[in-house]
Amino acid sequence: MVTYLLLNLVFIIALILFLRIPVGIPGKKRLIITGVLLLLTIVFDSMIVGFGLVAYDPDRILGLRLVNAPIEDLFYSVLAVVLIPFLWQLFERKK
Repeated sequence: MVTYLLLNLVFIIALILFLRIPVGIPGKKRLIITGVLLLLTIVFDSMIVGFGLVAYDPDRILGLRLVNAPIEDLFYSVLAVVLIPFLWQLFERKK
């Protein structure tokens, strides 16, 4: 049975390996942006789940929740923090 955690890990590992995204300690600015993005994710995902707009199969989540949202929801934000700057640099026009 595939869980949301396993699915998220597969995508993050695939990005790091196949796209050769450098993994390291991010700069102060990236840490702040990541923190803000994670906080917003917790707030709005908790609202979405709390209002019943989105539901998760309890057999496919770890059970650990941040307010109403399962912990696995944070992987999408982490994925965005890793992937978007990489794609930005990849497709940036050379001046």
